[in-house]
Amino acid sequence: MNIIIKYYKSPFGELIIGSYGEFLCLSDWKYRKMRDSIDNRIKMGLKSDYIWGTSDIIENAINELEKYFQKKLGEFNVPLLFIGTEFQKKVWKALQNIKYGEISTYSELSKSIGMESAVRAVANANGANALSIFVPCHRIIGKNNELVGYAGGLDTKNKLLNLEKSQKEKNLLF
Repeated sequence: MNIIIKYYKSPFGELIIGSYGEFLCLSDWKYRKMRDSIDNRIKMGLKSDYIWGTSDIIENAINELEKYFQKKLGEFNVPLLFIGTEFQKKVWKALQNIKYGEISTYSELSKSIGMESAVRAVANANGANALSIFVPCHRIIGKNNELVGYAGGLDTKNKLLNLEKSQKEKNLLF
């Protein structure tokens, strides 16, 4: 079985969307610095290669993304497939507990998985997330409400956070 991929032009940048069987395994920024590393991890983890095309999962993911960008969807339903270490998977699952419109810090995320002293490792796992937006790593900010690291760039992170804020909260933090 191959990993089917398709490009999707979101309002905030181009994403590569990928499916493997009945799961979404990739939703990542096309021009991120770790592009080769992420792609190699997914291909090796699934012992497969990328082929261009589409699938029901990809089309469902794009449909959900479009609703998300229109502020009509705050929680995704596409089934996800995490490709990474057990530690990374634990971090990515914890990220999914950060609700639409909320933010957290690396320290808080570390505490939530019971590894308070693993802040740097949690930050690295956060940065290795290959399911951007579906696994909301953009909701992690620095200790002092600073925007820090994001695969799609800090401008994109700021736009995503502002998209999720209510009108009342808009532009209070960033």
